[in-house]
Amino acid sequence: MGVLTNKIEREDLKPGDHIYCYRLAYTYSHHGIYVGKENVIHFTRGEGQEIGTGTGLDHIVGSSLPQHPLDNPCPICGDESRRDGVISSCIDCFLSGGDLYRYEYGVKLAFFLAKARGGTCTLALSESEEQVIHRAFYFLRKGFGVYDVLKNNCEDFALCCKTGLKVIPTVNGGQSGQAATFQAAVGVILSVPVAFLARSSPVGYAATGVARLKASCGAYCVKRYINDIGVRRDVVKVVLEE
Repeated sequence: MGVLTNKIEREDLKPGDHIYCYRLAYTYSHHGIYVGKENVIHFTRGEGQEIGTGTGLDHIVGSSLPQHPLDNPCPICGDESRRDGVISSCIDCFLSGGDLYRYEYGVKLAFFLAKARGGTCTLALSESEEQVIHRAFYFLRKGFGVYDVLKNNCEDFALCCKTGLKVIPTVNGGQSGQAATFQAAVGVILSVPVAFLARSSPVGYAATGVARLKASCGAYCVKRYINDIGVRRDVVKVVLEE
């Protein structure tokens, strides 16, 4: 694993790993916790479940569930792979034909910023394998709330299992790197005044464009950084109540 990719082979998996795979031609990634014996616990949204964002992302994110014909369920998972919420499924159903990637914890700041795409690493430290797996099974029994693509998604679930941290519910954003990347990118795009671009001469546009590109990249990196679960202060330690 490194700056370019977090891709791993199955034989490199360890219980307690936060893993993910890409869906819809790398449009988004789906995250879960590997608990051993080819099983993954992950937070999903079914085809009919609302995600409550109001952002128009519903058609992009789609369902995070593996697709099986109704009369031909997975021979390993059975009907479990069709449920929504927190589920346990085999790794084949989790990957749905995609490649396997491992999320990185406790990375250095330079490494974090070098990862242009969010949802792959965090500055936060992971807790022990036992604690991670205990939380995953706890949420499998108790649930993880209502799925929301920006505030409470599969990456939020996996981050919480690994760190025990969750963003305070009153805050407008979750803790996932994917959501932070999307919000940062939108903010950068909206910061470029269209009227200015329309009036600019080719030379002036080129010169100013370079400066704006540098400023935009800086703003993008800063927004990703301040939204990382490893530096945020609007988080609480999750208490597991049996």
